[in-house]
Amino acid sequence: MKILILTQYYPPETGAPQNRLSSLAKFLVELNNEVEVLTAMPNYPKMQVFEGYRNKFYCKEKFEDITVHRSWIYVKNSKGIIPRLLNYFSFVCTSFFIALFKLKKFDLIICESPPLFLGITAVGLKKLRGSKLCFNVSDLWPESAEKLNIVTNKTLLNLAEKLELWIYKQADFISGQTQGICKSINNRTGKSVFWLRNGFDFSQYIAAEHSDFKLKNKIDEKTFTVLYAGVIGHAQGLEVIIKTAAELKNVQFVLVGDGPEKEKLIQAADNLSLTNVLFIANTPRKEIPAIVAGCDAYVVPLKKLDLFLGAIPSKIFEPLALGCPVLLGVDGEAKDIFVDDGKCALHFEPENENQLIQRINELKADAALQQSLKENGKAFVKNKFNRQSIAHEFYDFLSANK
Repeated sequence: MKILILTQYYPPETGAPQNRLSSLAKFLVELNNEVEVLTAMPNYPKMQVFEGYRNKFYCKEKFEDITVHRSWIYVKNSKGIIPRLLNYFSFVCTSFFIALFKLKKFDLIICESPPLFLGITAVGLKKLRGSKLCFNVSDLWPESAEKLNIVTNKTLLNLAEKLELWIYKQADFISGQTQGICKSINNRTGKSVFWLRNGFDFSQYIAAEHSDFKLKNKIDEKTFTVLYAGVIGHAQGLEVIIKTAAELKNVQFVLVGDGPEKEKLIQAADNLSLTNVLFIANTPRKEIPAIVAGCDAYVVPLKKLDLFLGAIPSKIFEPLALGCPVLLGVDGEAKDIFVDDGKCALHFEPENENQLIQRINELKADAALQQSLKENGKAFVKNKFNRQSIAHEFYDFLSANK
């Protein structure tokens, strides 16, 4: 099968969709498919086009043995709604014309959402080229944009909701990253939705047996160290880490990544004169296992919103697979899977620093609990969330419904 993955986000950017889609592309190729990617010039999360890609309208390259087509995108480091929409729609337009004039016909287009608007390109290509369309939803939009107050204009939200339902109607297949997403789409459309769950690529990462992370960063080897690695954005509710650090001065907290809320968090830590909070810039994927190995626990938080009851943060899979105890500040589906079923994470109420403090103290004091979480996490992810197995299931779904 000839497959085109259409996405605004792809490596060398780092992030959840980037990692997930690059793994999916690789495994689909292993299943004897011809796979290409159409994406934007890399710019995320700093909203600056990467060196080597600037001032280009189009380029074609081999990236990790996958043919990748990249088109121009408007980029401005601004939180305003107009620059954000220009960012989305610029890629909608350039990707459409690149696909028409530079790419051949594909049997299947897999379109990643968000951004929702990229579905316009996908539907247009489906109709003009006679391709099948799988619309993959990793975040319900515009619902999440409204709940997080990223978009407040009611007219825009209503138009986006109509567009969302239109795209679902036009798609031949729909997949969702969580069971909550799948259920929401099924309830509103009556269509069958495949649970294309996230996971871990065991062929790409190897757990580091030894790490000099603490030594390099002048952290005492005996100091209990809690890590957060990922986008420092609106949804994560990372203020809970700063508040916890203010109470647990004997614990080191490390935040790795970039994003729109980073400067705000740095300022909050400075205002409290916290010496036990370390901020590290966005780091290449290959360096993450050594950082995880150098820390004693990994915190995965989200804001306390009903919107996130059906969320599974993608960053949870890496520490579990690499044998790092997880402190999970997420209710709903994620808690059901990883705390109640997998027994591989300790739960604290989202945005509740008192419960996070309690969980950290429990973990610090109990070596047997630490070992249990490590072993359970590795086994659970390998059995339930192995990206290679997930890609095979997805391909079987697509093939059975051609």
